[in-house]
Amino acid sequence: MARVNLKQPDELTGEARKAYEELEAAGKVTNMKLVMLQDYGTYRAFMGWYDSWESLVKTVGQRAATIYAHSVSTTNGCQLCSLFFISDLKELGLDPDSFETSENEQLLQQLGQQIVKDPTKVSDELLNGLRKFYSDEEIIIIVGFGAQMQATNNFNSVLGVDVDKRLLPLKDQFKPATWRDVIS
Repeated sequence: MARVNLKQPDELTGEARKAYEELEAAGKVTNMKLVMLQDYGTYRAFMGWYDSWESLVKTVGQRAATIYAHSVSTTNGCQLCSLFFISDLKELGLDPDSFETSENEQLLQQLGQQIVKDPTKVSDELLNGLRKFYSDEEIIIIVGFGAQMQATNNFNSVLGVDVDKRLLPLKDQFKPATWRDVIS
């Protein structure tokens, strides 16, 4: 259950109300967006995620982008985002608990995990591995998205944003990250 009160759409005003109406017309209203719309500046800042996602998909492809985003979200322990990417992996025909990765997908998974666990410890070896597939400009896109994804994870987790109805059937497939349990 969300840790903040959620305004109803008819309580939104100004730019937030207009943004809600656009989301509703496009069928893109989510619980996260409803929470963010309570402060239009926050909403605008986080909607940059979609630009970053588009750049990532153009750079690494839909499958690799989804695997990477799933890695960041599950390592960060964000239930809401993890469930979105579990759903997306399934739409790609992948079993979220067991799928084969290519070398570049495996490197993206490792980067996603390391960005969350300790970004200061991303190894030269990992970055050099990524350079076999991506240019410096493309690595900037990849890392930029990872940071944006982590910010989104943190927003949803700290505020306990409720899982969207369409994801509720997948709720038992979320496995909370346990790596932090050993950190004191």
